[in-house]
This record gives sequence, C-alpha cells and structure tokens, in this order.
Amino acid sequence: MDLLTIGAFARASRLTPKALRLYGELGLVPPAAVDAETGYRFYAPAQLAQARLVAWLRRVGMPLAEIRQVVALPPAQASTAVAAYWSRVEADLATRGELAAFLVDHLAGRGTTMTDDLGIRYAARSDRGAVRETDEDVAYAGDDLLAVADGVGGVPGGAEAAASAVVALRGLTDAGLAGLAEAVRAADRAVAELGMTTLTALVRSGNRFGLVHVGDSRAYLLRNGDLFRLTQDHSYVQTLVDAGRVGAGEALTHPDRPKLVRALGAGPGRNEPDLSLRAALAGDRYLLCSDGLWAEVPAAEVASALPDGEPDEVVDRLIELAYAHGAPDNVAVVVADVVAV
Repeated sequence: MDLLTIGAFARASRLTPKALRLYGELGLVPPAAVDAETGYRFYAPAQLAQARLVAWLRRVGMPLAEIRQVVALPPAQASTAVAAYWSRVEADLATRGELAAFLVDHLAGRGTTMTDDLGIRYAARSDRGAVRETDEDVAYAGDDLLAVADGVGGVPGGAEAAASAVVALRGLTDAGLAGLAEAVRAADRAVAELGMTTLTALVRSGNRFGLVHVGDSRAYLLRNGDLFRLTQDHSYVQTLVDAGRVGAGEALTHPDRPKLVRALGAGPGRNEPDLSLRAALAGDRYLLCSDGLWAEVPAAEVASALPDGEPDEVVDRLIELAYAHGAPDNVAVVVADVVAV
C-alpha cells in the first residue's frame, strides 16, 4: 500500500501538518504508520475521507470532543448528530441576535420598549441530599428573580456566600446589561467576605430576562418541546472538554469535575460572570439547578421529567430523581413557566 507523507496528506486533505498531529493525538486521524527512527508520520489515501470530514466539521465550528463522537458514527447517525449540532448553533445565534438588536437600540439611544403581558409561575427547593451534613445550596424564585447558588464546598462560609449572592440580586429593577453587571459586582463584594459561590439567575424586566451565570450551576430552557442548555460551565473539566482532551461522558466522572475556574468571591480574573438578555415567550419553561442534579441524574431523565406537571410537582420529581441516584451532593432546583396574563 502506498502511503503519503504528512506534507502530502496535509495538502490533499486541506489540513495543516500541525492540525494533523493534534488530530492524531486525539485519535481523530491517527497516522497509518510512524517511522521508528525518524518519527515521520505516514497516512493511507483511504484516510482522506475522514480527514476531510474532520476539516469540514471544524469549519462549521464543532468542538473537537463532539467531532470525535461524530466521526465514530455510521453515516446516517453522523448526519443526525450534525443536524442536531447545527440546531443548537442556530438557537444560540438567535439569542445573540436578540442581544445585538438590543445593543443597537441601546447605543443609538432609541431604548427598548418593555411590556408586561407575561407572568411567571414558579417553584424552588433546596435539599441537603443523602450524604452531606449541611446544605450550601440556595434556590430562590419570585416574581422578578429566579436564582440558584451553590456555595463552594470546603470553603468556610459557603452557605452564607450562596445566600448573599441571591440577596444582592433581589429588588433589582433594571435587568439591562449595565444593571446586571452592577448587581453582580455588589454580589461579588458581599460574597468575597464570606467565601465563594456559583450563581445562575434570571432577572425579569418586562418581557425579557437578564441571565447571570458564573460557576457550574446551570440554566435550561424548554421551548416547543425542545430542551436547550443556556449556560456553559466555568470549570476546569469544561476547559478540557472544549480542548478535546476529555469527552462529555468522561467529564461527569473526572476527579477534577468540581474544580471551578470562575466563581463569585474567587477574586479578580476569576469572578467575571456571563451576562445576556433573553426574550421570554408564553409557554417557555425554565430550569435552574446546581450540580447536585445535572451531575448525578442522566440528562435524558432530566429531560423526561420536565415537560409534565406544575412547577412544584416538577421540582419535587427532579429532587426525587437525585435521591434515586444516591443524592451525594446538595440539590437546588428552580422551575418556572412563562404564562400569558
């Protein structure tokens, strides 16, 4: 069998030699042979199809960890996986488009009209779990604020830090980006004297929600039967997933999964939140939860438990699922429905 040098294979696949070396280390496009003396890499012409597929998936922005899963699938399943990925991208683009439109109006001095023809029904509950001696999670739901905070374990004052972060957002009437940023700065100042905490919150202003997120608690949106994750974990393991070093499945059991790279109270450079604005629609259902839920209960079970029932019923059902899986951590859950009034 005639083999191609890494240079020739790079030209044929339109990948750089540097990219090929990285993809080889990740098992995406391993060389067919490696010279034992020189270390030169050689590739088989039959590998061009997979190399080009990897190149195309990278061009559409798919993370390396997800590419590794897609290229291992049969063509029909790979097609479905790519379609699902692009649906998530389009949903994210739509959200960023809403934010861009808001910023255009705001910077041009035109303002944004807020209406109040929507309301929310909600329920919140925090549970110590089956193993922990104390509860350092906070779940809060009110007419203008939905929030989950998870005090960082092993740090004195974790429970107080979580409560202080939520209290700092209560009463916030300006859910614009400037108002959110100032409120989070106040929360960080309050938390810094006590410990560290995650914070994931939705602050209502008219028919919009301001989303605040720092740490590894999560926010999800159930809209028209489709479940979307709205937040990205600020954790060390997530950086490994983003770099393609760890798969999504491996991340859940990684020994460093609880290690955060961002949290309130963590100090300059490690306390910056993600801030965004979202348009609310009647029929939307939001889920906010700490890692005591999402890290212990399989995503498919969470998704199955969400659609049916009133918010308080769903909250109880999700915490029961956490117990069914051992509830080794505190569990905080908020479920809220957007309704027409």
